[in-house]
Amino acid sequence: MRAILEVILIVLDLYVWLLIASAILSWLIAFNVVNTRNQFVAAVAEFLYRITEPALAPIRRFMPNLGGLDISPIILILIIILVQSSSRITWRLISPERRWIPGAIPPRASVLRCG
Repeated sequence: MRAILEVILIVLDLYVWLLIASAILSWLIAFNVVNTRNQFVAAVAEFLYRITEPALAPIRRFMPNLGGLDISPIILILIIILVQSSSRITWRLISPERRWIPGAIPPRASVLRCG
């Protein structure tokens, strides 16, 4: 179960990096730094658009128009970080190796203090 959680967290980390790459590439295209007529640039832009747009579109529907400023990637990254943090905390709370068994010595009480 822990391995599945780790894989999901890694996939979410990778998705955050794809969101950042998509935002940076969109800025580079908007400021004419890169040319979309280049096949490689067009392929990367299309890939990033197809990967990120399904998650960004619902956020954009609820966001007000900010005059050309798109903060939906930032909001999605914050949501992903919240999901990652809450899943790690939840795993620590329900983890079988961290549970205290009634009748057993609690973990902190088992350490002998000297001095």
